[in-house]
Amino acid sequence: MTKRYWNITLEEMMEAGVHFGHGTRKWNPKMAPYISTKRKGIHILNLTRTARFLSEACDLVFDAASKGKQFLIVGTKNKAADLIARAATRARCHYVNKKWLGGMLTNWYTTETRLHKFRSLRTEQKTGRINSLPKKDTAILKRQLSHLETYLGGIKYMTGLPDIVIIVDQQEEYTALRECITLGIPTICLIDTNCDPDLADISIPANDDAIASIRLILNKLVFAICEGRSSYIRNS
Repeated sequence: MTKRYWNITLEEMMEAGVHFGHGTRKWNPKMAPYISTKRKGIHILNLTRTARFLSEACDLVFDAASKGKQFLIVGTKNKAADLIARAATRARCHYVNKKWLGGMLTNWYTTETRLHKFRSLRTEQKTGRINSLPKKDTAILKRQLSHLETYLGGIKYMTGLPDIVIIVDQQEEYTALRECITLGIPTICLIDTNCDPDLADISIPANDDAIASIRLILNKLVFAICEGRSSYIRNS
């Protein structure tokens, strides 16, 4: 994996509050190597280590994107949902930002069936066929379509399992992480002081509650993916 320069500075991470962890009572002792100190009952993350792991993650996604690999970004916290969707759209990645449906990856056959139904209903809506049905049938199908759009809208173009999954909050998305581990799909996790750093392939120690922190980490990863995609297009 080629090492590149991603312009990750301690100043911008400080400004985004990346260094703020959880309260000292709410922590995972495995995170000790990534914590530099405690302040007013809050653990403070070592941003030098954060920068190193974020840089490694950027190298990984750049290399993967330059080979045409597919990414899935997962983050279902309400306050970060729009941020996840925008970042994924910018990098042409798939995403889940509302709710992780159990078995979404490990039971891919069922997910594929749902996606096929979703695409079929979207086609029927675009052609006006749904509105030509009896009112009761139209209402039922529109409800189905709305439900599918909410939970599968970010993966509607996904035709197979992703090559790399980026998870914004390890605790919140534990089910998704376990499915990736089961399937052997490489993962990049944003981990706070209450997480287990040993679960993901690359763990990025960072504040997973502050929008500014999540945005900064995602922006760096998305930029690396976009750079990799450009390289892939140039070399194709």
